[in-house]
Amino acid sequence: MTDTAFYYEDTICAPATPAGGAISVIRISGAKAIGIAGSLFTPKSGKSLAQRAAGTVAFGDISDAEGETLDEVLVTLFRAPHSYTGEDSVEISCHGSAYIVSRLLQSLIAKGCRMARPGEFTQRAFLNGKMDLSRAEAVADLIASTSAASHRVALKQMRGQFSEELAALRDKLLHLTTLLELELDFSDHEDLEFADRAQLQDITEEIRAKLSRLASSFRLGNAIKNGTPVAIVGDTNAGKSTLLNTLLGEEKAIVSDVHGTTRDAIEDTVNIGGTLFRFIDTAGIRQSDDKVEQIGISRTFKKLEEAEIVLWVIDSTDWQKSLRLKSEILPLCAGKSLLLLFNKSDLIGLNDLARPTAPNGTNVPQAAAAMLSAFADISAEHLFITAQASSSCAPVVSYLEKAAAQTATATQNDIIITNERHYAAILSALADLDRVSSGLRDGLPGDLISQDLRSVLFHLAEITGGAITSDEVLHSVFKSFCIGK
Repeated sequence: MTDTAFYYEDTICAPATPAGGAISVIRISGAKAIGIAGSLFTPKSGKSLAQRAAGTVAFGDISDAEGETLDEVLVTLFRAPHSYTGEDSVEISCHGSAYIVSRLLQSLIAKGCRMARPGEFTQRAFLNGKMDLSRAEAVADLIASTSAASHRVALKQMRGQFSEELAALRDKLLHLTTLLELELDFSDHEDLEFADRAQLQDITEEIRAKLSRLASSFRLGNAIKNGTPVAIVGDTNAGKSTLLNTLLGEEKAIVSDVHGTTRDAIEDTVNIGGTLFRFIDTAGIRQSDDKVEQIGISRTFKKLEEAEIVLWVIDSTDWQKSLRLKSEILPLCAGKSLLLLFNKSDLIGLNDLARPTAPNGTNVPQAAAAMLSAFADISAEHLFITAQASSSCAPVVSYLEKAAAQTATATQNDIIITNERHYAAILSALADLDRVSSGLRDGLPGDLISQDLRSVLFHLAEITGGAITSDEVLHSVFKSFCIGK
């Protein structure tokens, strides 16, 4: 028996709820869980914990290791393999007093438990075959979800939809590998082929298309998990910081008439329509001799490259100044959603609606017409914000709600990758599949093609945990989990 095996045979305990609540739940798992909990628990009915059926809840007193009563509690009993971890497990629901929780944990440890490491309950669930690794990781994502979109994606993965997709692909790959390796058993018959090469190429391309779709979903998945990045860019004093403050509903950024006030990117998140948006107020773009401001402007372009949505704020009263930014901003907006916001539009005769008409319905004033003509060649949606309505960003919020609705549709219908480890494994699998496809086209021997197919299978198994044997790798996966999960 290895030290590691002994380590996983320990009975572990930890709080499963955050501190400060009215109720705390202490989770215990392992071969001695029922015995240890039973040594501290006195049920009101008189029937001991060991005599009770699985899936039952008992009410009674919990004592410390010295026999002093700590609290009245509810104890929920789970027996292997029908528990979260696949082991005998007990959950003690006590009052949320920090003293009670601390004394109870000390008593459990005195009776033979040890404190669980971060994620160890879920890690044991994986090791005991209760879930594969991708589903285990989705548990952490579900706990960390901050929006309807991130919750929906994590729930689908925890329920195994991603695992099922991978399993179907692996079955096809195993079939291909089996046919090719069967040929090796009859290598003395040089003309014998069990696998039609044209058919193999078609199946390879089918699998490649599905993996490519999964890989391309990571960009959206990363945005869902961390917040869709929205860069607010433009000239100095165009109103970027005011826009950020209005969207956030707080004075996050300093607003001043002094040019170059914002020297660095300021970020914060807002949930709009069930999707998390990460707004980034950037330094105004202009020529400056100030070294600090130059660094801020350089970071503006970096944030612009990272953004999924770009809000370009233009001062309608000084719009000519923004024209020089077209050559700098537009090349970095390729493939992104670009929204032009004409701030203070009422000061040149435009109203606050998303249409170029004067407030009284008359023709657009000459100054406004010139501005609209100057930006007409930019393929983007145009919105108009009035100086008087600076406390409201309804048109911008409405635009973002549409983007949120598109995200919601994608999360409902598609499998989306949010985990960098999964993304890296899929990219490696795609590279191996490219070699398989090239080998088939070039007529390489079946043993060489089979070797690349096995490499594809290995990388896909990494995602679900079938190819992971290193404790170091497992620790890396589970270390970000909260203790008690």
